[in-house]
Amino acid sequence: MTAPAACVVAALAAAVALAGAARAAPPVPVEPPALAARVAAGGLPPVAERLPLRPAIADFSPLWRREGRHGGTLRLVMGRAKDVRMMVVYGYARLVGYDHRGRLRPDLLERYEVEEGRRFRFHLRRGHRWSDGAPFTAEDFRYFWEDVANDPELSPLGPPETMTVDGEAAGFRMIDLHTVEYEWSRPNPHFLHALAGARPLYVYRPAHYLKRFHAAYADPEALERMVGETRRRSWASLHNWKDNQYKNDNPDLPTLQPWVVRQRPPAKRFVFERNPYYHRVDPSGRQLPYIDRVALAIADAKIIPLKAGAGESDLQARGIRFADYTFLKAAEAREDQRVRLWRTAKGAALALFPNLNARDPAWRRLFRDVRFRRALSLAIDRREINQVIYFGLAIEGNNTLLPGSPLFRESYRRRWAAFDPEAADRLLDEIGLVERDGRGLRKLPDGRPMEIVVETAGEDSEQADVLELVHDSWLRVGIKLHTRPLQRETFRNRIFAGRTLVSIWSGHENGLANAETVPAEFAPTSQQQYQWPRWGQHFQTRGRLGAAPDVPAARALLRLYRRWARAPHAAGRAEVWRRMLEINADQVFSIGLIAGTLQPVVVADRLRNVPEKGVYNWNPGAHFGVYRPDTFWLADAVSPARR
Repeated sequence: MTAPAACVVAALAAAVALAGAARAAPPVPVEPPALAARVAAGGLPPVAERLPLRPAIADFSPLWRREGRHGGTLRLVMGRAKDVRMMVVYGYARLVGYDHRGRLRPDLLERYEVEEGRRFRFHLRRGHRWSDGAPFTAEDFRYFWEDVANDPELSPLGPPETMTVDGEAAGFRMIDLHTVEYEWSRPNPHFLHALAGARPLYVYRPAHYLKRFHAAYADPEALERMVGETRRRSWASLHNWKDNQYKNDNPDLPTLQPWVVRQRPPAKRFVFERNPYYHRVDPSGRQLPYIDRVALAIADAKIIPLKAGAGESDLQARGIRFADYTFLKAAEAREDQRVRLWRTAKGAALALFPNLNARDPAWRRLFRDVRFRRALSLAIDRREINQVIYFGLAIEGNNTLLPGSPLFRESYRRRWAAFDPEAADRLLDEIGLVERDGRGLRKLPDGRPMEIVVETAGEDSEQADVLELVHDSWLRVGIKLHTRPLQRETFRNRIFAGRTLVSIWSGHENGLANAETVPAEFAPTSQQQYQWPRWGQHFQTRGRLGAAPDVPAARALLRLYRRWARAPHAAGRAEVWRRMLEINADQVFSIGLIAGTLQPVVVADRLRNVPEKGVYNWNPGAHFGVYRPDTFWLADAVSPARR
């Protein structure tokens, strides 16, 4: 047998063995003690009847993970009531999800098949139920596709963008009660990644609950009465208000997540209770999650580090920064907790975004001149930022990929990113910005002094400290920086409206991308990209809103993005990635400042199965989600059965 043939046979044998293991009899299910009384009283079926016939068995192969025990309450602190949505992020129950190595795995799905990158067949777990006990079936997928995504009143723009390929919507087929299929005429490489996201694409809905709010199913008089009682504009407004799985703000909405919210906003404390129908078990059959409840306290964002240092949270990363590390480290022994440092994985922990869609015509012309963007970048002393703010532990350079990515090249990070005020001066002179006022500030072509207002979301002091250093280095080349902190919603709305000149925010979400990663962040594909919000909005709304890019390099990025989706093999996709990275590095559409910063993660000593080292990232990663918090457990937990 030849070596290639032997490899094929070995691969087939491994696949057969894996399939056999997946279909082996699951372990005998173990009832969580917290639910035993309800089961005994007849208010809840026993665990064997609540689980799918083949539950998902949690992977306990990572070295940090050990089988735990049921019980206890996990305490978290968040800065806003709307952060209840983070429990959907952390819970990370997805049709398919990433594991801690970044590989896609079936989760809510028992299995799935992909043919030619364009046909996706999903097999549901038989016996799987929503948190209220209703069956989770293919009808929930059909309802979403036919009655939500393609209902013009509920979805005026049609199906989600990731469910279209070159304007072609998916072909949907409900094969049987536990099998659905999506098909396009061309490959859709975005689909599975969207399902696995921190904010996932939901292609299903709890149809049994939502039909009562849908004009096609509900009694007209009853529906009209509900619209009036809730003061909604229409039945569609009522339906959309009730139907928001990600926001997690409707306790009546059935869920598939490990914990179910019990309070309605607004509130200062939200309690999440275990989902009795959750689909995962540990290798010994204990139904997950291990932890019975999560108590989420709402506090002013500015005092979250103080609360974490006072031992009021068992697991805290949100709301704390590297600057808090010394204070939190000093509190370790006093509060029986440890501070771990996880590496972040964004292309830039902080970046500046010149708004190429700014309303001000003089500034807009400058921001669209690549020489001006390069000059702004060259006039920033990133080494000083790294040493002063991050003790030299961060990575200096552009908003691009990190060294851990197989697509990384040092030239992408270094281009136009060295501190060279003389070169910046030459570029600014070349543009014609040679006149100065009495303070030494350069003048715009219309005579105004070159004073740039950089707007922030005003949520932490770190951005302000970094901008102070940028202010000093820009002043050397005749540009004065002013900082304007705003509330987050105002901050975003001003950017979208073109009122913001420059904003500061984090850079590309996934700095560890590979050739199979969707390169949407590197082309104008979203209004949330602060360097070109109107161009991104134009793409998102398929031309209905915003404006088409009118800068050649931005148009080239969109062409490459579409070419990536059509590339027939990994080598072709990698080549597209390289060209997109090259354009972004050369054009400096966003100005990366610093990357690879360390995120403090405060972990109570009693909380187990949290990895010592990890990557703290939004997407992919879902912050803690890929480490499966349903397997975290409390060593001092006392279940109701043992009290």
